[in-house]
Amino acid sequence: MNPPSYLIDTNILIQAILKKKGRWEFLKRIVAGGGSLACSVVTTGEIYAGMKEHEKDRTEQLLSGFDEFPVTGEIARHAGLLKNEWAAKGYTLTLADMLIAATAILHRQVLVTENRKHFPIQGIVLLPLPEDEAKAVAVQS
Repeated sequence: MNPPSYLIDTNILIQAILKKKGRWEFLKRIVAGGGSLACSVVTTGEIYAGMKEHEKDRTEQLLSGFDEFPVTGEIARHAGLLKNEWAAKGYTLTLADMLIAATAILHRQVLVTENRKHFPIQGIVLLPLPEDEAKAVAVQS
């Protein structure tokens, strides 16, 4: 059985780079537990587009441990169809998010994101974040 592989969304990477919300440690725990980390080239582009000069070393250190998925024709078509399908239902989802969603679906990756509402797609597996688990326990109590 293959170890789980996680596609990390831009918001989680930004928090890890900035050492916010314990995300750096959270990603380390995934790897320590046998998981592998990946991102879409879309995420890489978003990270570099918003990176400040003093964040460069930490950004490159973090991303050096990631597998990176390119946007293929198959991913682009799937993303376009997802965006079209959800637009017909009245949802405005970005093409960037649909490219990330299609990457997760087609490469059988567990998506790690804080922006769950950006990914209402059937067939996508979302990893609960530590604070999501804490909230769920608090609601059940």
